Amino acid sequence: MNWPLFVALRVAGALVSAAVALWVLGSAAMFGLMLLPPSTFARWIGKVPAGIVMGVLPFRPAWSLARAGSLNPGDPAPDFDLPTYDRSSRVRLSSLRGKPVVLVFGSYT
Repeated sequence: MNWPLFVALRVAGALVSAAVALWVLGSAAMFGLMLLPPSTFARWIGKVPAGIVMGVLPFRPAWSLARAGSLNPGDPAPDFDLPTYDRSSRVRLSSLRGKPVVLVFGSYT
């Protein structure tokens, strides 16, 4: 048996196993962050280099799974409470029931 080749193969196998374990742990940690409220997720994901998140970890499939939600077209919107633009009062969606309401979803960052 060629011992140097055997040792090199063992070391290579250990390195590959470690890389796979790091990828799995990183993917699981990122998915766990995606399940947190958006403000908490933004605070944590901002500390991770974008190349790692978008290039190495499965960001898009994980994001689609974590943020899929359970609403279907035609379902009533969940109730929420937000401050008005001038912050002088608050508005609850349920208080507008029966009136036309336009909800705009998106990110402005």
